[in-house]
Amino acid sequence: MDRLHSMRVFTRVIEEGSFARAARQLNLSPAVVTRLVADLEEHLGARLINRTTRRLALTDTGELYLDRVRHILTEVDEAEALATASTAQPRGHLRVLCSPAFAVHQLAKHLPKFRVLYPQVTVELSVPGPVETVDENFDISIITEGRRPLDGSFVARRLARSEVIACASPEYLDRHGRPEHPTDLLKHEAMVPNFLRELTFFKGGWPQGSEPAAESVTIAAPRPALSTTHTDTLYAAALAGMGITGLPSFVAEDALLENALERVLPHWHLLNTTLYAGMPTRKHVPARTRAFVDFLVATFGGEERDPWLLAAGCETQREPAGGKGQGTLAFSP
Repeated sequence: MDRLHSMRVFTRVIEEGSFARAARQLNLSPAVVTRLVADLEEHLGARLINRTTRRLALTDTGELYLDRVRHILTEVDEAEALATASTAQPRGHLRVLCSPAFAVHQLAKHLPKFRVLYPQVTVELSVPGPVETVDENFDISIITEGRRPLDGSFVARRLARSEVIACASPEYLDRHGRPEHPTDLLKHEAMVPNFLRELTFFKGGWPQGSEPAAESVTIAAPRPALSTTHTDTLYAAALAGMGITGLPSFVAEDALLENALERVLPHWHLLNTTLYAGMPTRKHVPARTRAFVDFLVATFGGEERDPWLLAAGCETQREPAGGKGQGTLAFSP
């Protein structure tokens, strides 16, 4: 038995003073209305209505029960209205999970605009480390798809593609020269994650399925002047002129725009990643969540291209796969 439904039917019967009139108002048959009230009385173990041929009269228990039921139904209606309002109007607290590098270099500078648009939404940002899947404890997870495809039961909207590119400060390159081929990196000061054993550069398009890139070159990772998995440390060391490192385009964007960093080997790319805004479910998504995801898509484009390299004017130049130089080359020091 749907208890709330039976309570609403019982209340309408009393308001209308008739089972038949209540049935018409509720678009139910009189027999169904009568049965629902009888089932409610049986559940309670008490008679609520005295039925006569002329009118209905509440019992003493019925009067007490009606008063409490009206309060309950009013609170239920108010709770539903509040939930509906939170779905329709962006307001409330939003929990977002993303990587530290994306939070520092992208979200932090765009959040003020979101705040102006939606002043009743507060944002809690959690940045424990890399994010590769949706966490159900958060409203939105900003996840990265790299070599492995996304896996899991969730809803994801694409934000943008980001390339990992080789970068160094102009001062460093003025002193040590500008590499013209990936193998030239073996003669330079390198800064790489300590787990990396080799680097593969692609030229002329990303390998897709059985279709190879126009050219790929794999070199053993140079002996690093600095090794760390912390992206912002590599970024800071590159700005200081310590050497050449690989950075996601969304990290390097501002430094490239300000000429504090220069892209090395602009016709070659290291790694392609795609960023998504992921949500645990599509059902009953609050307005604040929808608003934030829509804001991110509008901000970063939502396309399969790199908006940060485009903004910096150094997108990777591509050649058709299968063109001159096709093949795989491997080098080691």
